[in-house]
Amino acid sequence: MVKIAITASEAQIAQRAKERLEALYTSVPVEDAEIIVALGGDGFMLHTLHGTMHLDTPVYGMNCGTVGFLMNEFKEEGLLARLRVAEMEVINPLTMTAGGAQGAEHKALAINEVSLLRAGPQAARLRVSVDGKVRMEELVCDGALVATPAGSTAYNYSARGPILPIGSDVLALTAMAAFRPRRWRGALLPKSAHVRFDILEAEKRPVMADADSRSAGIVHWVEIRSEPRVKHRILFDPGHGLEERLLREQFT
Repeated sequence: MVKIAITASEAQIAQRAKERLEALYTSVPVEDAEIIVALGGDGFMLHTLHGTMHLDTPVYGMNCGTVGFLMNEFKEEGLLARLRVAEMEVINPLTMTAGGAQGAEHKALAINEVSLLRAGPQAARLRVSVDGKVRMEELVCDGALVATPAGSTAYNYSARGPILPIGSDVLALTAMAAFRPRRWRGALLPKSAHVRFDILEAEKRPVMADADSRSAGIVHWVEIRSEPRVKHRILFDPGHGLEERLLREQFT
C-alpha cells in the first residue's frame, strides 16, 4: 500500500477535510511519504511544493479552497485508487535573483511567476534585457512579470498575458498597464532565456519584486531564468491534467 502524508491549509474547511481523511486512511510524516496529499487551494499547493522540493515526492492536491487550478476535485472515497491511476506533470520553477540597495541580493524560486510592481505613485521605468542583449531601453508600466506555463493562468492571465501549453518550453513576459510603448502586451521567450530587468530612477520610482508572492522588497534589478535542476511533480486525475486544464481555460 502506498504511504501517503495528508497535509492541509489553515482554512477551517481544509482542516475538517484532513480530519475526515485521516479517519479513513493512514497518514505518515511527510518525510516518509511516497505521495503527499495536499488539501486547500492553489496557494497551499505552491506552499507545499516549495516546502517539499528537497524530497522529490509527488504531490496530489484536492481542492478545499477558492482557486484550484492545480488541484483535483475533493472526494473522501476512493483516494488510494485515484492515486494509483493519477497522471504526473513535471514542471520546472523560475529562479529569481534580485539586487537592492547597498548591493544586497535576494534569491528565490517561483513555480508560477516572478513579478515586479511599482511601489509608489509613479509608474515604473524598466530596461528589459534578454540573454545579455537590451531588447527594450524603457518600459513604462505599473509592472511586469515572467510566468511559467504552469503559472500562465494565474497572475499572468489576469494581466492579459497568454496561456502557455505545458511542455511548450516557453515563458511569458507580460507587462501590466504598459504606458510606453503604448499598449505593449509582452513577449514569448524560449524557456532557456535569461531575463533581466533594470529599474531606472530606482529611488524616485521604487519597484518591488515577488517570487510566487514571496517578496524580495524594493529592488534595483532582477534576473530571472528557468531552473531545470529543480523538478516539481504534480499528480492529476486522468483526463484532468494541466494540459487539459490549460486548453479548457481558453474555451470557456
